[in-house]
Amino acid sequence: MKHIISVLILSLLFSCQHSAQTNKAQQAVINAEPVQVPLKNGKARAYFASGCFWCVEEIYESIKGVDEVISGYSGGHTENPTYADSNTGRTGHAEAVEVIYDPNIISFATLVDVYFGSQNPTQVNGQGNDIGSQYRSIIFYQNNEQKQIILEKKATLEKALGEKVAAEVYPFQKFWRAEDYHQNYVINHPNNPYVRNVSIPRFYRFKAKFPELLKDK
Repeated sequence: MKHIISVLILSLLFSCQHSAQTNKAQQAVINAEPVQVPLKNGKARAYFASGCFWCVEEIYESIKGVDEVISGYSGGHTENPTYADSNTGRTGHAEAVEVIYDPNIISFATLVDVYFGSQNPTQVNGQGNDIGSQYRSIIFYQNNEQKQIILEKKATLEKALGEKVAAEVYPFQKFWRAEDYHQNYVINHPNNPYVRNVSIPRFYRFKAKFPELLKDK
């Protein structure tokens, strides 16, 4: 009996120590200096997390001035995360997208408007039935100007809603590209039940709110 109690105590101590180390690592991410991603061929990059990345990729792909959207992981303390790792909720990462866009056509501020306008902004740790820290909303900034844009728009939205907006505001550190089968998932799997019942309805709700931003077909 004493042996069992000793094992349980050691296990609890190890768990607490691991949790403390994880929290410390995650806090370091939140407090880090942002990384500025340079323009490449005149194109800028922005990073957003807002529930399932299949849905978010489809939304941003439809916007004028956006060249490409890549699904991946960001916001955590774990190196080289995978989809399986992310789904444990222990990596600190959220499903995120990298938006490659032409700043001469669409501004970062407008991308932020799309971000807040294409989700349930008050839901904590998820969107719809996708629940967990890997589905939480995070909006990333690369410099102080972007940070101020985010904070001002978030404050304005909170005032309009009369509720707290759940999106976390993080300094951008690194984006990890997701596995190839996640890229362009909605386009490649239109009959997938999740796509039909979640991704596409969310996309159509966005289209109805922002018709002026959509690419010409």
